[in-house]
Amino acid sequence: MACGGRRPEHGGPPELFYDQNEARKYVRNSRMIDVQSQMAGRALELLYLPEDRPCYLLDVGCGTGLSGDYLSDEGHYWVGIDISSAMLDAALDRDIEGDLLLGDMGQGIPFKPGSFDGCISISAVQWLCNANKKSENPVKRLFCFFSSLYSVLVRGARAVLQVYPENSEQLELIMTQATKAGFTGGMVVDYPNSAKAKKFYLCLFSGISGSSSVLPTGPSDPTDAGEDRQSTFTSDSGGSYPPRDSVGERSRQVSHRIVKRDLARKSRTWVLRKKERRRRQGREVRPDTQYTGRKRKPRF
Repeated sequence: MACGGRRPEHGGPPELFYDQNEARKYVRNSRMIDVQSQMAGRALELLYLPEDRPCYLLDVGCGTGLSGDYLSDEGHYWVGIDISSAMLDAALDRDIEGDLLLGDMGQGIPFKPGSFDGCISISAVQWLCNANKKSENPVKRLFCFFSSLYSVLVRGARAVLQVYPENSEQLELIMTQATKAGFTGGMVVDYPNSAKAKKFYLCLFSGISGSSSVLPTGPSDPTDAGEDRQSTFTSDSGGSYPPRDSVGERSRQVSHRIVKRDLARKSRTWVLRKKERRRRQGREVRPDTQYTGRKRKPRF
């Protein structure tokens, strides 16, 4: 995540920048947790997954598993890959539900072809645009990443990568290598007129085109959610696409999902479902009792 004025990528390679101190920030800082969860929610929304079944997803640059927690809460299974052992250690300490892999996305995604129903990535891909060693070539690393990502996705699946590009040249570099790897799609920009709330989501389609490649509408003004709003969507050919559904329809859908998720997290039903998922995964889970899901009283 870009922070302050100095970009993290300028401080050295990610495996050194994301040390134990940074990992603790992502686990303990409530603002970081909230922002990561919001971006993961937006990325999952843009994936357009079927709502009637869980999917098997890849989380690139999973870090401490904050975005993975969101995927689990929505009923999906996931695998996370990250280059920082400190961040993955923090994820293990949090007892996340996904599987973890230590690896460099710039050297490719090491899974069998067609393994995943979709992919998300939060604040990670822009790291590939910087060379931390003389032997590193950003163009080759980006192409290696995108070509391997294309391979591990089921044909017709989507990948939604939230990025913090440093400039337009970096943005063009990322999109060009994604196109060369076989993807179609483009960039969705939420809140394009806001300096702080502006977010870039690279939405990629593997093996599909036409009306199925149309993206939903997105917010343009973070302070006025009631008016019509439209995300900026630029395809690899420079064209623009109309929204798949109306703003009203999307607003109702999103509101329904948010209300459903917020209520579930506070209920006994959500706890029981989470425990049942863990049992299916072969994990040791405490038996259900009348106190399951009940809030504890504060101790003095």
